[in-house]
Amino acid sequence: MRYQIVGKNIEITQAIESKIVRKLEYLEKYFIIKDETPCRVVVSVQSHVHKIEVTINTKAGILRGEVATNDLYSAIDLVVDKLEDQIRRVKTRYDRTHREKLGKTFVLDEIKDLDLKDEEPVKTKTIHVDALDLDEAIGRMEMLGHTFFIYKDIDENRIAVVYKRKAGGYGLIEVLD
Repeated sequence: MRYQIVGKNIEITQAIESKIVRKLEYLEKYFIIKDETPCRVVVSVQSHVHKIEVTINTKAGILRGEVATNDLYSAIDLVVDKLEDQIRRVKTRYDRTHREKLGKTFVLDEIKDLDLKDEEPVKTKTIHVDALDLDEAIGRMEMLGHTFFIYKDIDENRIAVVYKRKAGGYGLIEVLD
């Protein structure tokens, strides 16, 4: 992987960097990660709380984990555990529902995040909407750790949004022309 390790309010020492790289290389046992695969790691400290955010853009999708603890080294271990859980969940879901498509990979360009404050958009993102079926959209949403996912329904050929319901399960919003 091509690592980009950034520190906010903390200097990234050689020991910290080698620990992060060594732990993230462990993920290669689940699938092949090429040398040019980008991996962004942001380590920050605020009020004695160490936070680590990892984003890996693989051919299988975007893996993202975020952990905040009082100890930096335990945060590194915990974020790798989170990433492992994401990989296992997605692989299991695809194994069950798309056995014939298991060899195919997908790429997510961007996801739209709206942070609303006083009912005015503070941040706006443009996304590329991929043509997927419902199971694939749920898988990507789970892998990203988001509560919703926008996609183009491959069967209906229109925009749809799948989301996690507070009561459990998933909801689907379909856009009519």
